Amino acid sequence: MKGFLEDANYSIGLLDEGATLADVIDNCIYEHTHTGKRAFYVGDLGKLVKKNIQWQNVMAPIKPFYTVRCNSTPGVLEILGTLGIGFACSSKSEMALVQGLGISPENIIYTNPCKQASQIKYAAKAGINIMTCDSDIELKKIARNHPNAKLLLHIATEDITADEEMNMKFGTTLKNCRHLMECAKEFGVQIVGVKFHVSGSCKELQTYIHAISDARCVFDMAVKFGFKMNMLDIGGGFTGSELQLEEVNHVIRPLLDVYFPKESGIQVIAEPGCYYVSSAFTLAVNVIAKKAVDCDKLLPSGVEQARNDDEPVFTYYINDGVYGSFASKLSEKLYTNPEVHKKYKEDEPLFASSLWGPSCDELDQIVENCLLPELSVGDWLIFDNMGSGTLGEQSTFNDYQRPLIYYMMSFSDWDEMQDAGIASDTLMKNFFFVPSCIQLSPEDRFSTAA
Repeated sequence: MKGFLEDANYSIGLLDEGATLADVIDNCIYEHTHTGKRAFYVGDLGKLVKKNIQWQNVMAPIKPFYTVRCNSTPGVLEILGTLGIGFACSSKSEMALVQGLGISPENIIYTNPCKQASQIKYAAKAGINIMTCDSDIELKKIARNHPNAKLLLHIATEDITADEEMNMKFGTTLKNCRHLMECAKEFGVQIVGVKFHVSGSCKELQTYIHAISDARCVFDMAVKFGFKMNMLDIGGGFTGSELQLEEVNHVIRPLLDVYFPKESGIQVIAEPGCYYVSSAFTLAVNVIAKKAVDCDKLLPSGVEQARNDDEPVFTYYINDGVYGSFASKLSEKLYTNPEVHKKYKEDEPLFASSLWGPSCDELDQIVENCLLPELSVGDWLIFDNMGSGTLGEQSTFNDYQRPLIYYMMSFSDWDEMQDAGIASDTLMKNFFFVPSCIQLSPEDRFSTAA
């Protein structure tokens, strides 16, 4: 079976009831071990369907606009498109990708806070009118290049934590919203709503209360300027946890019912990204080099294990790194632990180990310290929850081979799509049958006519 990252002619393996994703990973590792040990992803697209059902059960009628930069691979975009989800794009290339799926401009918003004039012009030509804005300079740029733009004023939220103090923050103040409305009137630009964003790492859900209250103030302010506001965007920050989703809903629902009731005609939307895709993808990487260092090194915090002074510390280099699939490691913690693919005994000794990417760059450290059995060059490591971050992006490391992608879906998830009537004929042509014996050749393609 071939894996595709950019090719529109991608394929989706339809798993027999006796086959599992673990079987698929085993089979792919077997193939790659004999044909060239290249890193690869296995994506369970059925999880996208499950996540959407979860969203509808908890967050409806808030409409999701998927954040394309989280994962722009064709299988993900086409599945989400068939589910009727909107798309939040941050660049011309993302807008073009989404429009290539036949998504109407009304279901696309341009969310980059710092837009290039050429890309604003592209949006205007493509009929993508809804975009965000948080400054008078940005507003004037939009007015010059997209007279029909419909703006969502991006207001700031007070959700900075100790880990985020150095991150860039976007959004304007309530006081400045009045000035932006005056500018919009002067330049003849429509303001149709408000956007805010609460980070997924924010632990204070009260931030939503303040943000929604501020949004209501902006809506009231807009009436005085003659703007007819009809959209509220509560942003992203949804981690993928059903508990977090329910907690957010529990906080925001009473306020939305009071400040933005259904009868007001105001559409409430959100921008979930990693919520949909993070848990859907598993990454397999290969150990390409190994070093044993005879030096004292601390074990991971909270781990108690006796260690002899002459016990080695292992450094492993793998064929993917921060210039590829682990790019998010440069700005945040890695929230997935490596799992050794090969079988080893329960009483086998574990050693303090670190994992590095293939660039030999001092920044290319993936895991600073973990406990692993002694590995050999050629062994495989598995990382789950790797669906959000760099899938679909080009690497800046010259010799880096981007991982292949193997899309899968279970029969039960496929049946669910069929029963819901959301599986288009175009999408169905990408499926092929994978029997329980896991023979993943292109000749096994599933035929929708059968």
